[in-house]
Amino acid sequence: QVQLVESGGGLVQAGGSLRLSCAASGSIRSINTMGWYRQAPGIQRELVASITSGGSTNYADSVKGRFTISRDNAENTVYLQMNSLKPEDTAVYYCNLVSGFYRKWGQGTQVTVSS
Repeated sequence: QVQLVESGGGLVQAGGSLRLSCAASGSIRSINTMGWYRQAPGIQRELVASITSGGSTNYADSVKGRFTISRDNAENTVYLQMNSLKPEDTAVYYCNLVSGFYRKWGQGTQVTVSS
């Protein structure tokens, strides 16, 4: 059983920064992809960024150049550094882990960006 524990959300003014963390524990296969998704009210959950265990990254166009995803494989932790935040980045951010056919979601952390 895998557990994902997220932290780092909060309230920030537009132009500010936040760093999200997601620590995975349990039976984790070494080959996996971890990522961050977000969901705003009334909007479908969308991919923000993902990173493979080999370090390959993928970003949504809306966050390219502002957000950076990274991971510490030894600690099974993924980070999302969010800079130049905009009000439209306001959402619940969910950590995600995929390994083969297995998928796990975190409980979500609220990010609110005020204008």
